[in-house]
This record gives sequence, structure tokens and C-alpha cells, in this order.
Amino acid sequence: MVKNFSKKVKNMNSPALIVMLTHNDCTVENAAAVFEACKASKAAYWGFKEKPLPPAQMKALFSRMKQCGKTTVLEVVEYTEKEGLEGAKIAVDCQVDILMGTVYSEKIHRLCKENDIRYMPFVGKIKERPSILEGSLASMVEEAERCLEKGVDGFDLLAYRYTGNATQLIEYFVDKVPAPVCIAGSVDSFEKLDDLKRIHPWSFTIGGAFFENKFGAQMPAQIDAVCDYMQDNV
Repeated sequence: MVKNFSKKVKNMNSPALIVMLTHNDCTVENAAAVFEACKASKAAYWGFKEKPLPPAQMKALFSRMKQCGKTTVLEVVEYTEKEGLEGAKIAVDCQVDILMGTVYSEKIHRLCKENDIRYMPFVGKIKERPSILEGSLASMVEEAERCLEKGVDGFDLLAYRYTGNATQLIEYFVDKVPAPVCIAGSVDSFEKLDDLKRIHPWSFTIGGAFFENKFGAQMPAQIDAVCDYMQDNV
């Protein structure tokens, strides 16, 4: 599991890349093969979504990631407690390090704490899949403050899926919320990476953009290119 999570986050020089083996908010069918091809790349954080791989395949892939020294992330794209709890149970069964997504639920949070899993729920009004984020900046910060009072470990912010100004949202949320923030979804250009370097959230995910070759040609090279870019001039 992620030991000394808060200290580790605080000491990071640049936002961390979380490689998601996903496209259009679903795990790609050949996720295991893609990971094997990219396991030697510079990314330390790896994950995927709760659908559509069978549970046995998810468990085997997360186990393989851990064998390779990776920190593992399951992102659950569900918006009810019942469905989110089902996703959290998958996280427990797969022994992941971090559960991202779901709307905040005390039942999900309790399950994560009992199994030493870091919990980073969504904030805002979210719908559809791929996700769309709505809501005011102030309401999202207020929601985050309520969750922090209950002891969550951070937040999954779908900033580039926001119907408003994404950069403004990231700046405001990261400034106001004293916790790790992951910018998840649609990070697909070096211009967006520039914003993330400047604002400095804890982390960001890239999935579909790698499969669409937004950062180069071969996926391992794209991953390393993003990791190197985030370290430049730090």
C-alpha cells in the first residue's frame, strides 16, 4: 500500500503521471499486453477503470503491476453509492493502493480504511460516460471541505471534462483544497501539461490520449516523453 501518502505527495517536485489503460472511460481489452510493453517506462503510477474486464483479469493485472513495483489505481466511474460500493469491493479484492472516483460514501470510505486503500472521490455534479462535470467552483470546494472533515485522502477532479473554464477550476480548487488532487480525464496536449506544471496538482491521468498518439508514436515513448516533460525546468 501507499505508505506515508501525505508526506510522499508533499515532497513531489512535479505532478505525477498516472497511466490509465483506458479509452473513453473503459479499460482496453488488451490492457495486460499494453502494460507488459510499457512496464519499463518511467511512470510509477498505473491503473484502469472498473469496466469491462472480468474481475479475475483485473486482479491478475494489478498483481502484475505490483510485481513490477508500481503504485496501483482503480478509478470507478459510478455516481450512486450502490454502484460505487461494488467498485470499491473490486478495489479491495484486487488490493489496489488508491481508489479514485465514486461519489463520496461513508460505506465506501469505511471499506477503504479497513483495507488500507487511499480514497479519492469525485466532486461536483457528474453524468454520463465518458464523464461530464458540472457545478460551481465554490460548491465543489465546499463539497471537498466536507469530505476532508471525514478524512478522505484527496480528490479526483474531472477538470478537463468541466462544462466551464477548466484552467480556472484547477487553479481555484488546488489553491483552496489542502489535499492531494488528481486531474483526471482528457489531458491530451502539452499545453495542458504546461498548465498542470504551473498549477501543480498532485497528479494527473492520461489514458485515451496515449492510445490516440497525442504525445508521439509508440506508447512507451509517449509515457517517457510526458514524464520527462513534467520534470523539465522543475
